Amino acid sequence: MPSSSTPALEAPINSDPNASAPIALATSEDSALVAHSGPDGSAADSFGVAPSARISVYVVRPGDTLSEIGDMFGVSVNTIIWANDLKSAADVHPGDTLIILPVSGIEHTVAKGDTLASLAKKYGADANEIAQYNGLDPQAPLLVGSSVIIPGGELATPVPSSARPIVRGRAVYEPYLGGSGPAVQGYFGNPLPGGVITQGIHGWDAVDIGAQRGAPIYAAAAGTVIIARNNGGWNGGYGNYVVITHDNGAQTLYAHMMHAVVSPGRPVARGQLIGYVGMTGMTTGPHLHFEVRGAANPFRSCAVGSICSPQ
Repeated sequence: MPSSSTPALEAPINSDPNASAPIALATSEDSALVAHSGPDGSAADSFGVAPSARISVYVVRPGDTLSEIGDMFGVSVNTIIWANDLKSAADVHPGDTLIILPVSGIEHTVAKGDTLASLAKKYGADANEIAQYNGLDPQAPLLVGSSVIIPGGELATPVPSSARPIVRGRAVYEPYLGGSGPAVQGYFGNPLPGGVITQGIHGWDAVDIGAQRGAPIYAAAAGTVIIARNNGGWNGGYGNYVVITHDNGAQTLYAHMMHAVVSPGRPVARGQLIGYVGMTGMTTGPHLHFEVRGAANPFRSCAVGSICSPQ
């Protein structure tokens, strides 16, 4: 329930412009003045995103959707569903109180035997990132009963042990890759030639490819840029990133860039320069987080530590 440490967030109400009573000036952290009116006629846009290190509590208003709430706080719909044990994205009603994690991922209560490595493996995350985000000593044991936030963590859907790749023509559907979709030989090129695989499949069908800061990143396939974030912000842990949609229905995401050199709505060719390797967002070193949605990641079979060609 809302308390002094986790206050409930409510929609701001515009003051009466005809009122004669003095109006208190809004401040941020009791110091900087906050604009009284924003683009929507209130200070809502100034407080729309929760501080990145705090868990927030939000009271659902009439007409709210999980997608809109997720956009407001910069987290995924699944993050809200998992944190509140909802049955689906439609399982919200006006007056409901939702827990909003400060980053896309999962909150885990530590049980006996849990380690950073086991949590990273369970949720497809990175042990160093878990430690860094929660301020934990990587060498110290986890405190049983404590809460740990898993940045970028995903709840995997159990796959029967009998699951096998399904072949349909040239496409191979691989159920063990978190619903990654079909794999078509040779469709994707290498977004970071010469880069070293530093982490295998994790998160949302992603691999990490290490390279020197400033190394060029290229579009893995022809398509249209739909997102190009270049503000140096957190952006759900992705930092500066680009998303490209392709004609086969798949999307590729390129995260932690130093900066992007493309704009939303622009077409790109396979092998076209789209940005440079950086360390923005949640990262412990310069690398490209290469994510594929709607298709199998072409680096899914590459060994960690190798310089690998896409399949």
